[in-house]
Amino acid sequence: MRAVIQRVTHASVTVDGAVTGAIQQGLLILLGIEDADTQEDITWLSSKIVNLRIFNDDAGVMNVSVKEIHGDILLVSQFTLHAAVKKGNRPSYIRASKPEVAIPLYEKMTAQLEQDLGTPIQRGIFGADMKVALLNDGPVTILIDTQHRE
Repeated sequence: MRAVIQRVTHASVTVDGAVTGAIQQGLLILLGIEDADTQEDITWLSSKIVNLRIFNDDAGVMNVSVKEIHGDILLVSQFTLHAAVKKGNRPSYIRASKPEVAIPLYEKMTAQLEQDLGTPIQRGIFGADMKVALLNDGPVTILIDTQHRE
């Protein structure tokens, strides 16, 4: 799995003119899934996301997690995170899982984040043409790839 995690003051997803998910202070997570991903990746990534100390404490130092600030999470599926651009100028998405594999993993990731955060999260609609709006706070953007645990 690949996740782009952005600290936001607010974010939303709109599909066909209707808002399907919206948050205030918290994390916008763009999630790419590949066939090699497992429940172990979901468990590890969710814990890492919920406990990342990337929000400012009272001294203005990034030392507090989204869980500690009682922040929100907006999860958006994004197969293009697995784009291969080594050859030519047209990205290949061969590493991105097909919906029959990706949807169940996306659902499991949603459930794991909700469990680890202790509150429901907001989501986009898997496979839809989504419009994502956000105000990145900082900016703080972190990329995590479970295949490299970095």
